[in-house]
Amino acid sequence: MVYNFSETNSILSTFIAELRDIEIQKDPLRFRRNLERISEIMGYELSKKLAYHKVSISTPLGIAETELLKDQPILATILRAGLGMHQGLLNYFDRAESAFVSAYRKHSTAEEFEIFVEYMAAPAIDDKVLIISDPMLATGSSMAMVYKALLKQGDPSRLIVVSAIATPDALDYLKRHLPATTDYYIGAIDNELTAQSYIVPGLGDAGDLAYGQKI
Repeated sequence: MVYNFSETNSILSTFIAELRDIEIQKDPLRFRRNLERISEIMGYELSKKLAYHKVSISTPLGIAETELLKDQPILATILRAGLGMHQGLLNYFDRAESAFVSAYRKHSTAEEFEIFVEYMAAPAIDDKVLIISDPMLATGSSMAMVYKALLKQGDPSRLIVVSAIATPDALDYLKRHLPATTDYYIGAIDNELTAQSYIVPGLGDAGDLAYGQKI
């Protein structure tokens, strides 16, 4: 299931607009915070689809019956661009364990590249809900590679992908390479992908905008 937040008017649209705005992008703190706020909203929305169980809470005046998350999810992200969205999810799922995977493009030509996964730190994910965040899904290949790498830590019961901007090409690719039951929470879907696999209008390089240009 794809949840495209741009199909419904909400404050999230403001945060997406500010991510794209070339003037607001000059403030990296604002850029990181907008990524964080977007994933906070998505974290709240996806929490409605998770499993809950009834508990009794003792208050100073009595017992309150409520429902809490049955199990904490595993929050995974792709270094380094995904850190802002990861923090937003962690703000809401504050008892969740985290997984970090380093994946990057290595270009052989301007239009051809391979995805390399170099580093991973992750807990066991067997029978857990796995949430992977990344600001941009251009081709989907990095996300698919990261999921494959994380399977070394176990077989999750469910997969959820969280992203600010995606393309139809990326979503089609992921539907072929990720479990059929995967849910996708996407801030906006941009239809154009250049020959160099950059999203248009997109927003540029999320990692550079959040943390500075890399050499």
